[in-house]
Amino acid sequence: MDGDAFLTHDGFIFYTFGYEHPADRVFAFLKYIPLKKQKLFKIDYLTTRWRLGSLELIRPKSLYSPNNFHKYSEVFRRSFPHYLYYCPYRGKEVICPTRKSMKRVYTPRRGFQALLHKKDKNGMQSLTLELIDFLSDASGVSIDDFGVHGSIALGMETSGSDIDLVVYGAYNFRKLEATVNKLVAERALDGTSFNELNRTPHKQFKGKPFICNAVRKADEINTAYGDSKYSPLSPVKFRCRVTDDAETMFRPAIYRIRNYQSMNSQSNLTHNHTPNTVTSMIGLYRNIARKDDEIEVSGVLEQIEELGTGKTSFQVVVGSGTSEDEYIRRVSREEVR
Repeated sequence: MDGDAFLTHDGFIFYTFGYEHPADRVFAFLKYIPLKKQKLFKIDYLTTRWRLGSLELIRPKSLYSPNNFHKYSEVFRRSFPHYLYYCPYRGKEVICPTRKSMKRVYTPRRGFQALLHKKDKNGMQSLTLELIDFLSDASGVSIDDFGVHGSIALGMETSGSDIDLVVYGAYNFRKLEATVNKLVAERALDGTSFNELNRTPHKQFKGKPFICNAVRKADEINTAYGDSKYSPLSPVKFRCRVTDDAETMFRPAIYRIRNYQSMNSQSNLTHNHTPNTVTSMIGLYRNIARKDDEIEVSGVLEQIEELGTGKTSFQVVVGSGTSEDEYIRRVSREEVR
């Protein structure tokens, strides 16, 4: 499932991306690199160190940079080729480790259960469980639909770690979102702060930043690997209006749109090529706009061909891996006027 983490036999920690995977592989992004392998990758790192048992780890400053992706690919191609895969449905090489390369898998559900049954909890772990109890009671979302994510789930949190939670299901996420906003308004929770690494908005519980992301339940997974072929066409920049926000909280985040208005005279599209969805591969752009909001988008136009029916449609992908200048931005009411 999206967001599940796994440690490989080579000491890398990857995070699963999305819900569509080849039978013997998993699409993923690299998050932690063994300190001993630091010099293989010519990238910028955070100064923080993490420890998983005897394994000392470091983290890239930028997790989603296309430039970093190309550098990872170069190293993997040379030294760890089993982490790369040519996807025939996307027509490109991607990071997609084999299942055989996995040493241990960490899921948010199991991370939560492990924390519940841990006898010698530290302060961060106890605060995480207290927060889940508080949010479950306040929102009515079953405690069974929560999970623990991030460094706490891996058992390698530091004093500077945030509390990273998962809630399963779109309905549960919307209930929790409304409850958290209400609690902030009532000052039962502290308001928004920002993660310094990627500007992700966090709320605060007893002075500790936390975030809660959505993961699909099994019955919400409506696509499978190999259903469609994706062909990139051209970079585009435009404004549009969101018509449906039912899947914007997941990763990939899917925004149904209308009123496509190009912001680049060279990227005017024919009616047949106008996209009806914006899909963000970057977690930062999950759930940043709701139905009827206007958004500004910079991404890559793709044609989608359903292989079973031959039907074609068009989407714009943000996080295509080809440009550093891809984003989704909610347009303010003042700008709309």
